[in-house]
Amino acid sequence: MTVQTLPLDDAAVARIRSDFAELRAQVNGKPLVYLDSGATSLKPANVLDAERSFAENYTAAVHRGAHTLAAEATELFEQARVRVADFVGAEADEIVWTSNATEAVNLVAYAIGNATAGRGGAASARFRLEAGDEIVVTEAEHHANLIPWQELAARTGAVVRAIPVDEQGMLRPGAAAEIIGERTRIVAFAHASNVTAALAPVDELVRLARAAGALVVLDACQSVPHMPVDFRALDVDFAVFSGHKMLAPTGIGVLYGRRELLNALPPFLTGGSMITTVTLESAEYLPAPQRFEAGTQRISQAIALAAACDYLSIVGLDRIAAHENELAARLVDGLQRIEGVRLLGPTDAAARTGLAAFDLEGVHAHDAGQFLDDRGIAVRVGHHCAQPLHRRFNLTASTRASTYLYNTTSDVDAFLDALADVRSFFGAAS
Repeated sequence: MTVQTLPLDDAAVARIRSDFAELRAQVNGKPLVYLDSGATSLKPANVLDAERSFAENYTAAVHRGAHTLAAEATELFEQARVRVADFVGAEADEIVWTSNATEAVNLVAYAIGNATAGRGGAASARFRLEAGDEIVVTEAEHHANLIPWQELAARTGAVVRAIPVDEQGMLRPGAAAEIIGERTRIVAFAHASNVTAALAPVDELVRLARAAGALVVLDACQSVPHMPVDFRALDVDFAVFSGHKMLAPTGIGVLYGRRELLNALPPFLTGGSMITTVTLESAEYLPAPQRFEAGTQRISQAIALAAACDYLSIVGLDRIAAHENELAARLVDGLQRIEGVRLLGPTDAAARTGLAAFDLEGVHAHDAGQFLDDRGIAVRVGHHCAQPLHRRFNLTASTRASTYLYNTTSDVDAFLDALADVRSFFGAAS
């Protein structure tokens, strides 16, 4: 790695960019400007090397077999868990490997459903839902933090309620206190919106949940890659994030859970590697995290995720957050200067992460995306798996530019310059 712990000005970012081979690519004959990290980030050389090294030198199943390769693979796998746990302020046995954050949310929701059905014995009684109990989300949630709760409600008779957002996508003042109450059992929300970039008032929501005796589930997909996050300090019960949004491969995600809660939850998937004793009539399960890791695991992906955490730590999450805040300010200011642009989310860059979704008057988001792609600029178009939020804005789709540690002010300027030509190209300019 060539990265050093330095302020992330454009010179420092240029050194970081040398670790990402794809940033040397051209698209349609133009240098790639990658502004889609909110969907999937690029991967640096050390992450690719970590996954390749395992595949070339340590291929074996973990927690099985007594031969040397199996022992070495298991050690690497569990070392990765320790490194990822350290990255988010957790203990190793509070980190469960999943395929992605979506699976992690489903794991919690399905396990609570199993507890409600009577699985897990007395230890799981604290999770059981009754008809009329409430699961509180927000109007801004990604589908992955909404649909699993809808399904849990359908299975248990619970009710899903949503905290509304205002015209800037911020939670309406006082609305959370009006909705979170004595029937609330779960409060699930995103740390940062993948559409408006707005940061949630975590302290307030956790305080209200604690007063109601409710569990707190945090979707940290858009925060863990971009800023220092300590789940213990945030006082959440469960949290989820995905590797592919933070320099790691696809196919690896993380569920964080308080040790005592994970050990009380009944399992989600069952099979090999998560049991102690099996008879033809019943089974007994290992403590967390293994009780939630049935079958062959995502070994090389977990090791690569740990390498990604190492990379981000060396660069410095505080520096990454400051850099992205500067890029966000440049994005927000530039977008508001372009005629016909409607920015989604707060106009104060300090209240948002380094992404910006917007509507372009008279031009469909997909057309805007294709125009930008012709200029070599990669952005996301669509509803970003947040249809209720887009419906709140009377939109079916938007265009989203999202930055990361390897983006420069020149990337943002190239995007804004190209976007300024879109409406005239499609005959939508006045």
